[in-house]
Amino acid sequence: MIYAKSNPQESMYEHTQKLLENLEILKTMYGSRIENILPNVVNKEQFWYCVCITAFYHDFGKAFTPFQNVIREMIGQEKSYSSFKNDIPHGYLSPAFLPFEEMSHYLSDDNELVKIIIQAIAFHHERNIIPDKGHIIEVISKDLEPQLSEINKHMGTNIQKLDKFYLNDMTNRITQSHKYYHLYVLIKGILHRLDHASSAHAEVEVYSKEALNEVTEKHITLNLNSNLRDVQTYARDNSHKNLIIVASTGIGKTEAALMWAGEDKTFFTLPLRVSLNSLYSRVKETINFDEVGLLHSTALDYLADKGYEDSLIIYEQSKHLAKKLNFTTVDQIFPFVFKYLGYEKIYATLAYSKIIVDEIQAYSPSMAASIIKGLEMIYELNGKFLIMTATFPRIYKDYLIQKEIPFEEKQFLSTLERHFVTIKEKSILDDVDQIIKKSKESKVLVLANTVAKTIEIYNILKSNIPRGVYKNVNLLHSLFIQRDRAQKEKDIQAFSKSDEAGIWISTQIVEASLDVDFDYLFTEMSTLDSLFQRFGRCYRNRQFDLNHPNVYIYTKNVSGVGYVYNKDIWNFSLNYLRDYDNKIVTESDKVQMVDQLYSENQLKGTKFLEEFRNSLNFLDNIIDYDLRKEEVQKIFRDINTVTCIPEDIYNKNKFLFDLCEKEKDKNSLAKLYSEVRKLTVDVPLYKAKEHILCRLNGYRLNNIHLLKCDYNDEQGIIFSQKGDDFDRYIL
Repeated sequence: MIYAKSNPQESMYEHTQKLLENLEILKTMYGSRIENILPNVVNKEQFWYCVCITAFYHDFGKAFTPFQNVIREMIGQEKSYSSFKNDIPHGYLSPAFLPFEEMSHYLSDDNELVKIIIQAIAFHHERNIIPDKGHIIEVISKDLEPQLSEINKHMGTNIQKLDKFYLNDMTNRITQSHKYYHLYVLIKGILHRLDHASSAHAEVEVYSKEALNEVTEKHITLNLNSNLRDVQTYARDNSHKNLIIVASTGIGKTEAALMWAGEDKTFFTLPLRVSLNSLYSRVKETINFDEVGLLHSTALDYLADKGYEDSLIIYEQSKHLAKKLNFTTVDQIFPFVFKYLGYEKIYATLAYSKIIVDEIQAYSPSMAASIIKGLEMIYELNGKFLIMTATFPRIYKDYLIQKEIPFEEKQFLSTLERHFVTIKEKSILDDVDQIIKKSKESKVLVLANTVAKTIEIYNILKSNIPRGVYKNVNLLHSLFIQRDRAQKEKDIQAFSKSDEAGIWISTQIVEASLDVDFDYLFTEMSTLDSLFQRFGRCYRNRQFDLNHPNVYIYTKNVSGVGYVYNKDIWNFSLNYLRDYDNKIVTESDKVQMVDQLYSENQLKGTKFLEEFRNSLNFLDNIIDYDLRKEEVQKIFRDINTVTCIPEDIYNKNKFLFDLCEKEKDKNSLAKLYSEVRKLTVDVPLYKAKEHILCRLNGYRLNNIHLLKCDYNDEQGIIFSQKGDDFDRYIL
């Protein structure tokens, strides 16, 4: 037997057949969509022939004796003698088995198409190893050719001789300058999908008997007993176009997006994981669309916590991009713009899918540049996108226009007048009495720009409320361990729906992540896009019915200006907002202000515009295959946090960590690790490094750091104050 895998044991033939079965699944579900986006350099028969050939021959190089010996040793079998070392990636050997005469016939003697097949196979496992032609030729002659009879018998082939000239086509990697680049991306990307799914003994695509638009419309008309709203009808009727929809909160954007998705495979992105979690459960449980995936760094924890019996299966299918609808953070899919080793898997999948980007204004200029560049690349492969947002920065739209990317834009703005604004030229700390007064009979939301400021406000409020008179003051920010933060998120949403009065103090994490509605908002001044998101947590879907302001904005001693928020953008924002002091701010006013704020004329000379342009320029000039995926994800996420556990929490739960290191069962381990994750918190690196005691022992948990700090479920992590660094942490 010629082995392909050791755990579980699987022959090369069995693995190859699984790929071919998955190829048929892919063709059945999305074949026509893929055919519609094909570059005009091949017809559909030639394309599927290329994919089939790459799938069938991709692993033939595993017959190399040293590779087989590695597997034999792992499964306790006797090794065969070989004078060679296992120092050649099997993908570099597999093209030697290709039927070149047959390929020339089917591909009209197009040598560039043959080169695509060779490179798709050779680099289906990316390795930073330069092919040594002489060594490879020697291996083919002395190791593989003598095995031809056995290989033919095992694989059902009739290969008479092995080719060595293919090595000339491996020298120069196919990049964007190649005339068949987009075809190469599709073929190699699909091979990655087929191989990864088959190796996991999973289906490359999960069948869905219903289309998203049909399920969504049924939910609206039958369950909600309602007609489609204008935005939903528009999205449904224009599902064949790239769209930009600017719509107010509560207007029905989510259902509109699902109507636009139609029958296609879809990726739906949002800035925050908690928003994705909520949307996932809503679509699965309320709209009743079952084939939905969740893809972000803590998705498995959420699925397990919600009690989904098949949580591990859902998570694995989501990782393999197999679901019809995939809710994901942008860091899981958009790093393909960096063209890291193996990026074609994501790029090809997005090309035959639809992409929904919700709340693009919430991203940093560098991350927004990556998203916009990604949409440009997806368009080049004939993919489709929908941008949904409450406010859309003009410079992003201008870039799409400059690149001649067709899209249709339409606004759907609520006519509700919800927010009467007053600007206070003082610190939010100077209005504690007003906050307390309002909170006695109403729900009050207090928002600051940094964690340190929220804790300061919380302590001052608690100390100023007479003991025994009123105690409903709560704090939510990102420096709680996951277990406590999740509970607080549930608590604030329950409070929002209750008849209780009281105060919740928080940061930007409530801007787009939580569906809450308060009577009053007291907030530090931030940039307009952020500020208007905050507005949405006050009088969420209510007509303003007071005779005094319900939104109070404070402009003095504001935290976070200059590092959380760009100082220029913050100042411009305040200037625009001054025109609306002691006035109603309508939805149209908000859209107009943000459009002007993020115009090129307004942003000239700012670091914001410089960062956006520099990021685009970097992506335009990136060197293909220069980075690994892990490196790119760190860059893309702008990772500057470390996963920590407070020392006291660790000591109280040490048995969990010990069990995690000892457990061998995959399902049990996943559950244990989920419990461990609940006790962790991501802390900014610059702050954590002063207080980190050590990494946890054991290879499974060595990404978690033990943190010397005070911790309680009321205020979260409390560091000893050394300077003002702590004040710089945003969320």
